[in-house]
Amino acid sequence: MNRSRMADLSLLLVAMMWGCTFLIVQGAVKVLPPLAFNSIRFTGAALLLALITAIFYRSEWTKLSLRMVLHSMLLGVFLFMGYAFQTMGLLYTTTSNTGFITGLSVVLVPFLSLVLLKHAISRYTWFSAVLAAAGLYLLTFTGSAMSVNKGDGLVLLCAVAFALQVAYTGVYAPRYPALPLATLQLAVVGLLSTAGSLMFDGAGTLAGAGELIGDPDVLWALLISIGPTSAFAFWIQTACQKYTTPSRVAIIYAMEPVFAALTGLAFGGETLGTSALLGCLCILAGMLLAELSPEPGRLTKNLLFSYSLLRKK
Repeated sequence: MNRSRMADLSLLLVAMMWGCTFLIVQGAVKVLPPLAFNSIRFTGAALLLALITAIFYRSEWTKLSLRMVLHSMLLGVFLFMGYAFQTMGLLYTTTSNTGFITGLSVVLVPFLSLVLLKHAISRYTWFSAVLAAAGLYLLTFTGSAMSVNKGDGLVLLCAVAFALQVAYTGVYAPRYPALPLATLQLAVVGLLSTAGSLMFDGAGTLAGAGELIGDPDVLWALLISIGPTSAFAFWIQTACQKYTTPSRVAIIYAMEPVFAALTGLAFGGETLGTSALLGCLCILAGMLLAELSPEPGRLTKNLLFSYSLLRKK
């Protein structure tokens, strides 16, 4: 199995982890406010990756540079903005609108990849993105139409922020070692989430977080979020984007709501209608099409090689 295929499968594992733990986190933020939860989650994840790097990959810290710090800060700002705008948008819009508009990053990433990385985007990739977006709509708005409200603008900014994070990770991941880049990025999210919590929730929320962490739902959600779905997930993303394209990452991440829906079906007592099932199939088809379609660069090289052989004959 080549590195590109292995990277895509690893990112699919990340999408599965995020989707399957959605119910756990949803229960926790009912007890501990989202910004305070994210403050503990991302600070803990950054400390965990810093410890792993210090023990097993100490030499990678020697590659630290001012440019790496600045670039990781930019990634962290995008990631924080994504979570912050999503949280604020939920105050004014529905979870269905939030899920669909956030998922529109799957369409934004190929465009940003074209602008930032000058990647040639094949018609297969665009069709995969549109197919995934259509699937997200069917999965999200089962039996109802989308009604636009003022919170949707905030969630659209969230989608742009997440798309920028994926696209710029594609820019910076090949330049720097994955662990320090992911560690610094998560540390920025943790610091900004702490500042946001102090500003909007008040100092008492974080001060009293120690008692709330004792709640089994919160404790279990933090253990899952700090390790598998934050520290290891963003380490995997940063490492894998050296071997795959941002467009593929976005399409693969569109599988997250599919795993969330299947988890809700299995453990949350939820039901999936015909429209939702069709949406899941569209997203799966979009991901498979993106995975199996030839990369533009590789296709061009193959055509030129074939042409040169024909000329020799």
